[in-house]
Amino acid sequence: MSRKDAILNMRQVLITRRDALRKALAGDLSLLKELKAQTTGDVVDAALDSVQDEISSQLAEVESRELARIEYALERMRNGHYGICEGCGCSIPMARLNALPYATYCIKCQREAERQGATSPADVDWSRVLDSPAGDIDLSINDIEVDVS
Repeated sequence: MSRKDAILNMRQVLITRRDALRKALAGDLSLLKELKAQTTGDVVDAALDSVQDEISSQLAEVESRELARIEYALERMRNGHYGICEGCGCSIPMARLNALPYATYCIKCQREAERQGATSPADVDWSRVLDSPAGDIDLSINDIEVDVS
């Protein structure tokens, strides 16, 4: 498969993911409004609802960031700049684009941007949700404990 064909396939992947994120975000927002309308229960219920709202809000924020990066990638496709590194101007390898379809830097330039400290939204690696000093902590929703005693 040629690079051009692979990029056309990638466009469909991005559009599908974009549409799914839009639906998920619309659902998250309507669900949060529903939950706010149902304010009954005791203090424990209120605390659990508050924690759930915070988790939902953070997940919606992550999804919104991904949606913005997908929209930017689709715009770059329309302008003919998709798959071109914003740092050095070289082609981003298809293996990287397959792994991260909205990548705007080749691996070398991405590492350099991270080393220097990303300053613009396009420079941020949103695939890392947590900031940790070591940068190697993986956390899932199942790792969060709530003490309701």
